Amino acid sequence: MPGRLPRLTRRGEFLKVAGRGRKAARPGLVLQALPQPAGGLRLGFTATKKIGNAVARNRAKRRLREAARLTLGEAPPAGWDLVLIARDGTGRRPWPALLGDLRGALRQAGVPEGAAEPGLPPGHAPESAREPRP
Repeated sequence: MPGRLPRLTRRGEFLKVAGRGRKAARPGLVLQALPQPAGGLRLGFTATKKIGNAVARNRAKRRLREAARLTLGEAPPAGWDLVLIARDGTGRRPWPALLGDLRGALRQAGVPEGAAEPGLPPGHAPESAREPRP
């Protein structure tokens, strides 16, 4: 089971990703992604007061952290700073839909899925890491 992923912690880091990064919006979240060739994967999570009170904001961020841990934890793509922003429905969105929103936003922003095996083109996940298609 994957552990905690490295985090963005300073306001300046969040502003840099927001200003220079790619954006992808989904019903359950907004993703901002900035390639950082010199570093590993770092994540940031935020929820504005539009979401609701502190309880609602914290619930939304907890759900985003867990979705990111499950989606990116096994084979995190190196060289990206990602910011996940909660939307109004993040706390109530069905779990499979929220995971799908995150995967779709990652694809739209051009973040590769997992670490590549030797001999595979960049961005291609190993067969064992892929989910079966319905």
